[in-house]
Amino acid sequence: MIPTITAFESSPDRGKGQARDMRVRWALEEVGQPYDVRLVSFSEMKEPTHLALHPFGQIPTYEEGDLALFESGAIVFHIAERHHGLLPDDANARARAITWMFAALSTLEPPIVDLGVAMLLERDETWHEQRLPVVKDRIRGRLGELSARLDNADWLDGAFSAGDLLMVTVLRRLNGSKILHEYPVLSAYVARGEARPAFRRAFAAQLAVFTAASSGG
Repeated sequence: MIPTITAFESSPDRGKGQARDMRVRWALEEVGQPYDVRLVSFSEMKEPTHLALHPFGQIPTYEEGDLALFESGAIVFHIAERHHGLLPDDANARARAITWMFAALSTLEPPIVDLGVAMLLERDETWHEQRLPVVKDRIRGRLGELSARLDNADWLDGAFSAGDLLMVTVLRRLNGSKILHEYPVLSAYVARGEARPAFRRAFAAQLAVFTAASSGG
């Protein structure tokens, strides 16, 4: 059965591949699983039909038969468990890959999302200039630790895994700032992820949605 995922009808990232459906698209492309996409507007995301799939009114969601999932990390984990290619066969290596999935979403992503909030929603606050350096320093602390761990390796733990997929998508959220460029090891790591054919297919599919929406197609 072909799963169906939801994505923004008009993505606020303007086709840059930073919306969280990108993670799910990439995972499905990596494992060679065809999928359908149902586009939803911001108003539709708050309607009962969508809230039945995602109680917080966000994207993406994942439907396959009588299974409905929300939260991008959980969806990627489900895909990785159901298909070969995103989690190692060795039990210990598999556990480490899953650990990196949690690290990407629980340790790296929160301060990076916080920067986006500070830049987009708090710019006019009187305390903005005082808060911004604190947020950036938190990110730099995590990036320095991650860079030291990655060192000269291509991927986080042996072969490419779902941990790398999520980590790369999290780090790409810094593309609007110059912080990532301060860490050449991580910039190269993200570039390797973006060079994967599955990423490029997923990115092209997501960009096509924005292009069609912006052209009125």
